[in-house]
Amino acid sequence: MEEEKLVIFGKKKIEGEISVFGAKNAAFPVLVSALLTDKDCIIDNVPLIEDVFRLLEIFESMKVKVEWIGKRKIKINAKNLDSSKINYDIVLKFRGAVLLLGVLLARFGKAILPQPGGCIIGVRPINTHLDAFAQLGVKIEEKNKKFKLIASEKIKDNVVILDELSVTTTSNIMLYASRINEEITIKVADGDYPNQELAKVLKKMGVKISGAGQHTLKIKGTKNLKGFKHFLMYDPIEAGTFIILALSAKGNILVKNVEYPFLEFPLKKLEDCGAKFEIKNNRGSRVDVQVYPSKNMKIKKIQSLPFPGFPSDLLSVLGVLATQTRGVTLIHDPLYEGRLKYLDGLTKMGADVFFSDPHRATINGITKLYGADLGSFDLRGGAALIIAALIAEGKTTIKNVYQIDRGYEKIEERLIKLGADIKRIK
Repeated sequence: MEEEKLVIFGKKKIEGEISVFGAKNAAFPVLVSALLTDKDCIIDNVPLIEDVFRLLEIFESMKVKVEWIGKRKIKINAKNLDSSKINYDIVLKFRGAVLLLGVLLARFGKAILPQPGGCIIGVRPINTHLDAFAQLGVKIEEKNKKFKLIASEKIKDNVVILDELSVTTTSNIMLYASRINEEITIKVADGDYPNQELAKVLKKMGVKISGAGQHTLKIKGTKNLKGFKHFLMYDPIEAGTFIILALSAKGNILVKNVEYPFLEFPLKKLEDCGAKFEIKNNRGSRVDVQVYPSKNMKIKKIQSLPFPGFPSDLLSVLGVLATQTRGVTLIHDPLYEGRLKYLDGLTKMGADVFFSDPHRATINGITKLYGADLGSFDLRGGAALIIAALIAEGKTTIKNVYQIDRGYEKIEERLIKLGADIKRIK
């Protein structure tokens, strides 16, 4: 297939309204949870993005019935699930496939998967997952670049202590524990939105869960899991991306469907740095955010932290904003040594960047950016380069658009409505 590119002419007036769609990172565990039961499961507000399509292809390769019953509404039935038929080629390209370990172990007592792929943001082994399963007595073998996990008849220990605050490891243990009729405690658990959303769904299926959103989770499962209907939450990372886009472009933009509890800290940090915005149309946890042109912002230091801290997935777009704010900004991502690779692209566009080490960089602003020919190394870095192109002088071409399509649905069509000069070409 011929590679697609985005061609962007910058310095256009960016204003108007943009709506956030369903949450990518919450969609994976919710969709995967449908494989725990042989009953129908209906999920609404599913984002129409490449990573979701790849996950559903994996489902279909395992004889799972996948039926679209609306534009963003899907019905899944895993009664005839056959894990021996899984398409390993897709698994190798798709990081989210790691969640199949927990669900296949729960359903069949064994799981065989290669190391899943994904974004190029650093080494992302599944050691934390394997260690957590081992604490529960799961036997682990590695052969021919595949991991084979076999559940024990008796749980080794009812308390699992994770090696790190891992979102997907927490999800995996939640999925596995959902069919164990004993109380399992997960310590050092991640409490971010994907796992809060997963907890809601598992409760609908009949699982008893306490501590969702905190760092200690207690789960008691059941073999007789029910089907469920669920409306997927909106994407906090997409919302944060659009808010930071508005601030970078000094645009007057209304961002709709913002899940406020998951952006409370980032919004406070932005406000402390001089960002001007207003919370509107409060609908419980969901709000709209009106962003105003903010001319005197100054960001001294931002470090990514686990929820409820500043999300690692928003650090890339923040780097672009830092080029348009006064003074020196230190950005620090302690988790991913490849998260800052996109800054090479910003440097090519004229940004003043100094790399302290793979996890830290300083950015001097205010800097004028210029169009350039760029690649897209990862999903969030690709979004950052789009924002940089929108505020740059002249023409920018961004290759490897597939990485961006993995998480942002029809991004160019949505940005055109804000006034952007952007088109997709082959």
